[in-house]
Amino acid sequence: MSIKISEIFCACQGEGIYVGVPSIFIRTFGCNFTCSGFGMPRNEKSVERFSVDPKQYTNFKQLPLVRTGCDSYPSWDTRFKQLSPLLEVSAIVDRIEELLPNKVFNQDCHLILTGGEPLLGWQKQYPELLSEINHRQLKLTELTFETNGTQLISSELKQSLTDLHFSFNLQTTFSVSAKLPVSGEPWEHAIKPNIVMDYTKIPGSQTYLKFVVATDEDLNDVNKAVAEYRSVGFTGPVYLMPVGGTEESYFKNGQQVAELALKYGYRYSPRLQVDLWKNAWSK
Repeated sequence: MSIKISEIFCACQGEGIYVGVPSIFIRTFGCNFTCSGFGMPRNEKSVERFSVDPKQYTNFKQLPLVRTGCDSYPSWDTRFKQLSPLLEVSAIVDRIEELLPNKVFNQDCHLILTGGEPLLGWQKQYPELLSEINHRQLKLTELTFETNGTQLISSELKQSLTDLHFSFNLQTTFSVSAKLPVSGEPWEHAIKPNIVMDYTKIPGSQTYLKFVVATDEDLNDVNKAVAEYRSVGFTGPVYLMPVGGTEESYFKNGQQVAELALKYGYRYSPRLQVDLWKNAWSK
């Protein structure tokens, strides 16, 4: 079985509960959103990514960053699909083994499936991926899905995660970056409390919410969204993060968002990848 992969790299987790933890990232290709509203006046959408000509690039490392819209645009924009090879599960695990700092996972080295949206169709292949990792005795104990929280988990993946939890103490984290109107995505498509609650029912799992914000108006949307999640029983933590796919926009918003988090009683998350590597593509 194969998965279309945009990047596989080792870096510190940049956001949320596990900020600073060394992690292997697998970035899958494809997303159900474009998030073209980020960095734009409300109700306007960025077209900046269309200025990047796919014919001029042969790999992710060469691609320019964008100041507006989705900062991982090549991982879902079909104009760049040739940069994301279809890799067999065995080849993916080969690359993981090459990148692991001590050749095994542990509580201080995690695996992260990100995107795009990693819980689209590729989740059908994850049981085999996890089985291969376990077969090679890589001792995976901490797995994170970075998701927008709109995709149901298949029964096969639920069973795989459950079995690995009870057999090998696998802990699964769902880092849900739910999209507010600032992203440009419609509320009814982006805020799915019942789907997120379904994640919390998987044994050995934890789920938390992250919201990208810039203004008090965005905070009103956060409060509304959190109320919807709480209304179905969600009790996990909530993080605020500053808008900013580039260093300039990120640092412009960081202090303001931290002050909003303090004012409203939410957690603040940096975007460590911007602090350390200016959000550049993996090397």
